[in-house]
Amino acid sequence: MNVWIDTILIVLVLGNFLLLGSSRLAACIRVVAVQGVLLGVLTLLTHEEGVTVRILLLALVSTGVKGVVFPWLLTRALREANVRHEIEPYVGYNLSILVGTVALGVSLGLSARLPLPTQPLSSLIVPVALFSILVGLLVIVSRKKALTQVLGYLVLENGIYAFGVGLVQRAPVVVELGVLLDVFVAVFVMGIAIFHINREFDHIDTDRLATLRDWVS
Repeated sequence: MNVWIDTILIVLVLGNFLLLGSSRLAACIRVVAVQGVLLGVLTLLTHEEGVTVRILLLALVSTGVKGVVFPWLLTRALREANVRHEIEPYVGYNLSILVGTVALGVSLGLSARLPLPTQPLSSLIVPVALFSILVGLLVIVSRKKALTQVLGYLVLENGIYAFGVGLVQRAPVVVELGVLLDVFVAVFVMGIAIFHINREFDHIDTDRLATLRDWVS
């Protein structure tokens, strides 16, 4: 089982690098969708006591929300905004991959020194979770399109979710589903904001919105 867990975690890392190096928004949405499905499978694999109704419910809801609902909402927002690529990000794609490589090294080093309440099933769970959080933050601050920033937020949350299912295996299902509900509401509100930004200004570049704010003030 550890082999499958490690395989999923490695695919998550590769997906994060693909997200850092791709300008095609549709491809980035698909990457995040695949990560959502993999996290649902990871939920089942990281519970040694077996697949209970609680775990199955959490895995199904996680897969449905992260792998289906969010990508559908973001794809619809992408179609409404009529954009295909992230043009001229604050941090270039080659540099983003380089920074991501450094972030991976930092995550590996930090995970080796981090005191944990329990021993995870895989030594990769903590560093991959930390790496996903750092990649999410990097995407949020280094991209101009509001939709790409939403993707960064989702990747960040994926890292937190992976950390949770890998270490805190007995949290009440109500708490876990509540976290997913919070993320769902956040993405839903962000999708509405992207729609209204595009309708009013005919673009979803957040840097241009900052310029407008400075001009108004």
